[in-house]
Amino acid sequence: MSLFQGIRYFLLADNNKNKTLQLILGFYPKNQLLYEQAFRHKSVANEQVDESIESNERLEFLGDAILGAIIAEYVFIKFPYKDEGFLTKLRSKMVSRSFLNQLAVDIGLDTFIETSPNVNRSNSINGDAFEALIGAIYLDKGYDASKKFVVEKIIKDFIDIKKLIKEESNYKSKLIEWAQSEKLEHQFDTTLIDQTKIKYFKCELKLNNTLITIGEGSSKKKAEQAAAKKFFAQKSHD
Repeated sequence: MSLFQGIRYFLLADNNKNKTLQLILGFYPKNQLLYEQAFRHKSVANEQVDESIESNERLEFLGDAILGAIIAEYVFIKFPYKDEGFLTKLRSKMVSRSFLNQLAVDIGLDTFIETSPNVNRSNSINGDAFEALIGAIYLDKGYDASKKFVVEKIIKDFIDIKKLIKEESNYKSKLIEWAQSEKLEHQFDTTLIDQTKIKYFKCELKLNNTLITIGEGSSKKKAEQAAAKKFFAQKSHD
């Protein structure tokens, strides 16, 4: 069951927003506006006449740093006998863009995000909002509350650590190695998609000049990784 339960947060009456957040986060928020900002995509903020209405980008920046610290502390304590290389690799997997994008969907956060109707809701929007949420919790309640939410509400219920340890993270390298072993020509055709409200990269993965998968991301590298990951996900179901 998703943590956010498919609620359209931005459509709720103001007096119901804090009650909804309390049920989800486990505490009553002090500053409701922080959470509204966390769920507000820049396409919506850009449409506002009031310049004080901000998008979630600044909160995303802060949340990225806080989440990285929480995950680093978590894996350090959980694996006391593992070396730095193991801890670094596991932390990188848990804070990677592709992982957070999917995690945000798994917990139902995507239904809370407010975007303009004409915006292509790429997966990166979901991961960005998750980091912005962590930033909002940190500013509203501090580091301990942020850590409690990530560890008790997210990691324990939605992340399979054992599976993640075994999972390959560099899908592009894995794809290249596989294609070479199968004697197939591979090609990553990546382009910048520049829409009115948002920019993102789209990567078409081709094998022997045949389109196989399409990946999207906020950078060329992330789009290529997404396309390669999608290929292996499809392959595992064949």
